[in-house]
Amino acid sequence: MSGGGESHWLLTGGVGFIGYHVAEALLERGDRVTILDDFSESPYPTRYKRRNASHLYEVFPKVSVIEGSVTDAPHLRSLVAGKTGVIHLAGLAGVRPSFAAPARYAEVNVQGTANIFEAAMGAGIRNFVFASSSSVYGNSTPLPAREDAPCTEPESPYAATKRAAELLTKPLCALRPDARCIPLRFFTVYGPRQRPEMAITLFMRAVLGGEPVTLFGDGTMRRDFTHVTDITRGILAAADSPKLGWTPYNLGSGAPVTLEELVAGIEAVTGKKAVISRAGKPAGDVDATYACIEKARQDLAWQPRVKLVEGLATVRDWVLKYD
Repeated sequence: MSGGGESHWLLTGGVGFIGYHVAEALLERGDRVTILDDFSESPYPTRYKRRNASHLYEVFPKVSVIEGSVTDAPHLRSLVAGKTGVIHLAGLAGVRPSFAAPARYAEVNVQGTANIFEAAMGAGIRNFVFASSSSVYGNSTPLPAREDAPCTEPESPYAATKRAAELLTKPLCALRPDARCIPLRFFTVYGPRQRPEMAITLFMRAVLGGEPVTLFGDGTMRRDFTHVTDITRGILAAADSPKLGWTPYNLGSGAPVTLEELVAGIEAVTGKKAVISRAGKPAGDVDATYACIEKARQDLAWQPRVKLVEGLATVRDWVLKYD
């Protein structure tokens, strides 16, 4: 399933934050890509998705972008026909919003994954990669989190839906010994085109504009920030893997930093001092995310390359140019 024009991917969520970068990488190496995206407003604004689609069309005129949802099972059956693999990134993201709309999160993240997986297997597709999340681990998991750690105490409806999607696909994949199904547990992805409500974009915009930066908790919460280019390389490595069966992988930096350290990094790349405002820790936020990435190193020959300050500079440039 390597490049060279041999593969035709169905990429769901392909004009979102991570999806755009994956589409670009696949197209640059010569693969064919059909994107399915519902262009909904939340959690990634529709105007951002339209802009991302326009950028793809400008560079890759033959890319196909179809407006539709993974909740529409009959439509999916027609889209998977003739594809050699599925990269499923569509879904509702965000820990905090999931408390207000748990049924919607379950519909999109669980039922939607079931729909696209069933359609893919029914069409004879045996290569299925999909977006899970570091949130499946929760606060009870020993750190650094390993893929074989129990994931039994989600801290939010969002985390529960991501874990449910994993649990749903595992026994179905076991029925097909010639198939691979790879859930990728992303750790706090950031970079250009990031969702505007995410911490790094919010902080960057605030510091550049001289506005207060709101730190939740006491500033000691740690996050394993992972640049989107590293995540993209990991997704392609998983999609190209010859390993069969159901196998989860952590994709993270393996080097968590506190929120205060993050702000210091933003100050360094902007040359400006942050104005700090404090707020209580929101429901559902875990104390720390910290990936053990040895399995991805060994099986996928993948490891992160982008250091935090380097990655923050790419966000600074994006915010100054487009935000």
